[in-house]
Amino acid sequence: MSQMMEKSTENPSEDRASFKSNGSIKSDEKLSTDGGTKLGRLRSFRKSIQHATQKSPLSSVKGSKVTSKSDTPTNESDSAASPPPPSPSLSTDSPATPLKNNQKKEDDEADASFRISKPLTRSKTDPGISKFSNSFMKRGASIRRSLKMVTKKDTDKISTKAISEASVEEDMEMEEEEEDLREEIEDCYVLPSIPLTPLSVMEINKLIETGELEEAHLNLLSLRQEFKQQSESCPDGSAMELATREKDLNLLYGMLRKKVSDIVCNPLSDKKLLLQMARVIQEEEKRLREPGGLKDSWMDAWRESVSAGVQVKVQSVHLDRIEQNSAWLAVHLGLLGEVIVKDLENVKQELQWSYPPSFTVFSTYVRGYNRVVAQHLKKLEQQVTELKDFYGLLDWIVNKYKSERIMGSLSLQPDIQDESTDLQLEENFLEQLREKYCRRMQEELRKIQDRVIELENEEVWKDGKAPEKEDNFPISSFPIDILTSVKSFILNSIKLDAQLEKKVVSSCLEELKQFPNGKHMEEYKETCEDGVNGFQKAVDSLIDKLMRDLEDQFKEDVKPYLRRMMTRKWLTNDEDFDQLYSRTKLLSQHCSLMMPPHAKAFASKLHYHVVIEYIGQLMKSNYSCKNRKHEKAATKIRHQWNKLSDLFEDMKSNDEWLYHVGDDLSNIIGQKNTTDIKNHLQPVVQHYPDFSKKHLVAVLYFRGLMRGHEHQLILRRLTALKKEVDIASSDRNQVLFSNMQVTVNTNCLSNFPYSCVSFLMPDD
Repeated sequence: MSQMMEKSTENPSEDRASFKSNGSIKSDEKLSTDGGTKLGRLRSFRKSIQHATQKSPLSSVKGSKVTSKSDTPTNESDSAASPPPPSPSLSTDSPATPLKNNQKKEDDEADASFRISKPLTRSKTDPGISKFSNSFMKRGASIRRSLKMVTKKDTDKISTKAISEASVEEDMEMEEEEEDLREEIEDCYVLPSIPLTPLSVMEINKLIETGELEEAHLNLLSLRQEFKQQSESCPDGSAMELATREKDLNLLYGMLRKKVSDIVCNPLSDKKLLLQMARVIQEEEKRLREPGGLKDSWMDAWRESVSAGVQVKVQSVHLDRIEQNSAWLAVHLGLLGEVIVKDLENVKQELQWSYPPSFTVFSTYVRGYNRVVAQHLKKLEQQVTELKDFYGLLDWIVNKYKSERIMGSLSLQPDIQDESTDLQLEENFLEQLREKYCRRMQEELRKIQDRVIELENEEVWKDGKAPEKEDNFPISSFPIDILTSVKSFILNSIKLDAQLEKKVVSSCLEELKQFPNGKHMEEYKETCEDGVNGFQKAVDSLIDKLMRDLEDQFKEDVKPYLRRMMTRKWLTNDEDFDQLYSRTKLLSQHCSLMMPPHAKAFASKLHYHVVIEYIGQLMKSNYSCKNRKHEKAATKIRHQWNKLSDLFEDMKSNDEWLYHVGDDLSNIIGQKNTTDIKNHLQPVVQHYPDFSKKHLVAVLYFRGLMRGHEHQLILRRLTALKKEVDIASSDRNQVLFSNMQVTVNTNCLSNFPYSCVSFLMPDD
């Protein structure tokens, strides 16, 4: 107390500023002689000071300390026997009465409470004074508020701020508790004791209905134990009782299974209830093969319930009727994406922490959405009729579902990174959707052309107005209108995938070919023959150019695969041929959309190109079969050739004469004995008169025959056959081998000794 008095004397202005209280504590108050009254007054004062300092904003200043009531000694017997404490008034006129140790300790604690505002009394030379110099008046006001010398309005503000800060602290504590709870859930658990005597069937059913799953399940397990014991030691006379008990178990387990499904599908299920349900599932999985329980997997049933809950959410998304809203599909898909993201966010942040890790809850919900949404999209597709809706549905499937708007959302990271976000669409669903889009696009393009025809008829043909000309050719604005539409279709398809782009181009070409016929130009030849002829030439030129572009694109696509035919890798690997075949097959599908005259001409050109490049690899001497590998090579050539020939036959190629070359050369390459080769030369010479000695030497090199007496006999046989063939009767337009490049000068090398030419031959 003497120290407190000294501090008060040293800084009386601070005392006056800190403890002036409207006369409630007077400076001239005397010490009371009643020890109990004084002690009670001191405690009351200390409590009021502590209450004020706890509310004061200054209570958070570093170094301050508030002593709670629980920290203060409360031995009433000692207090009553002690001399009375001094008055709480700290006036300089108040006398100081000596105290015993326990009283001094209480006063020291009170002194510590008083000194809650002491950090404000800094020296002017304090290095930290600059932090407080500009807010001295504000802090003085804070001191007054801490001693309740404020207005009601100020008190309300302070209370609101204190409540807000307390609310934030409570939220942080709750979040920390939730984090702790998340860490506490483990796969391992201890099953509570199973009751020796189970409850009745009605009582267990009541527990299931009220959600007391743990107790209900324990009694079910007890019931199963009884059933198992009775079935193992049951006399023949109690078979009826066992059947009844088994029926009860099946009914109760059916009710429990249904309750589990209801809990999973209910988005407001309690976390504790979910954990109880998870423990039931885990325990039942362990006892799957034991008698008395359900035969199918509880985990599978839980996953089905998850999918059922997902389906409920998907079906609840608002869907306008087509006649109500032209943008019905776009609106619905937008809302559907929002529902998916919101639900998966809840699963990631909350729901999965109510289960043990082995349930892989987030993965299960992602797979559920992949499956349920795919089924939902199939139903939506049946309602789609407009081109924009076909496109919107394709775009949502191909692009938006996996984008950051939905499955790639940042709010689902990083959990979603390890999951497959592929929609589980039915086989060929996407391909069928592309086909429907292309057909609907053709219909739309046809309508555009019809409108152009009507406009041209009104502006030009109806009044007999001569068309405008440029460089002596008639010109019109309608091609620009059609071209703009076609270009928009193609550009939109590029945003989806390359496969659709090719289909769209083919569909547009098919529809454009009908455009001249739709204008009935022949009717106007008498009045404007030059205009009609010029128009037809322009259209034919456009079609030819488009065909050339498609042809060039195909040749560029298959070029790397054709180059690797007839090589070491080709003999042991089908990868390059499979790529060649798949691209040729896709081209066949495009040709099926074309009109016969154009389709046949287009197929024939590409048929010839593939034959030249495929067979031409034999002439490049890139590989020589040894150790009887020629038999395997011949078989492979025949097999691949038949597959390619079937494709071009389906495309209605006009070049039927090309079908023989694969079999003719396979017969030569595949002969086991070299002496038999010369007996199989006639077919290739008969079918292809331009097959010469250099081509035969290249084929023999590929087979592995490069020199020797038999080699010479085969070449002589070819020379004799070519003299016998009636070249005049052959079709001079059917030129094949003359257009193939042979890399080795075979006119002279075959006559040289092997030692002279072996250095030119690559190793096997």
